[in-house]
This record gives sequence, structure tokens and C-alpha cells, in this order.
Amino acid sequence: MNDDLLRDTERFLHEQIPLTQAMGVKIESYDDTQLVVTAPLEPNHNHLGTAFGGSLSALTTLTGYAMLWLQLGDRNAHIVIRESNIRYKRPVGGMLRAVCMRPDEAALAAFKSVFQSTGKAHLKLQVQVIHAEQVCVLFEGDFVALR
Repeated sequence: MNDDLLRDTERFLHEQIPLTQAMGVKIESYDDTQLVVTAPLEPNHNHLGTAFGGSLSALTTLTGYAMLWLQLGDRNAHIVIRESNIRYKRPVGGMLRAVCMRPDEAALAAFKSVFQSTGKAHLKLQVQVIHAEQVCVLFEGDFVALR
């Protein structure tokens, strides 16, 4: 995907959601299969020197948000999270790296169709935080786009 789109998306997140700047959030990559969003451990650690649960929750939510924002392509839409579930499986002792797989074509087409006709649609997205080649956090969020 083109670097301008990634930088524009990152800039949008930093401007609209100030916490992303404090966390050091960066969009690492985005292609036809996945979006990868990172944040350094240093501003996001807890008293044990591992990633703070709140930072992991924020990063996974932001990654789902950004995936939907990129897929929707409607810069006038508002995206909010309606419901989420997160499981912390193991500590993250380095770079926070969240991966959101692109929704399948059928789910995305249905979402876009409902959004176009009603101005409101929701989509469930899964995000994983991966560290040292292990899944450390599992997140599922139900995101809503509103016109």
C-alpha cells in the first residue's frame, strides 16, 4: 500500500486521538491481507517492565479502528467501538505489535452495502498482539461506522 496513505492515516490518528501520539503509535504496514500497528514498550510499560494492559487494549482498539477507516474510505464517516473482548495470554516484553487481518470479502461487502443504504453499519474485527512469534493478546471488537 502506498506510503502516503499510511502516513495520512497515522497523522489522522495522532490528530483525532491524542493518546496515539503519547503512546508512540506507528502504522508499520498495510496490504490486501492485514494492517500492522506498533508502539514502543518504553511509554507503554507497567511496573513489571512489560506492556501495560491499558496500552495493549488501546493499541488493539486503534488497530481495528484504523482497519475499518482504511476499508471504508469515507473520510466523513465516524467510527466508534460498540463492544469488545480482550484476552491477555502472555506478557509483552518488547515492541507492541498489533495485527488486524482484513475482513473477508463477503463481510466487507455486506458492511459497505448496509452503510451506503442506511448510513450506519457494524463489523466485527479481530486483532492479535504478537511478540517473539507468539500471540500474546487476542482482541475482538464490534466497530460501528456512522455517517
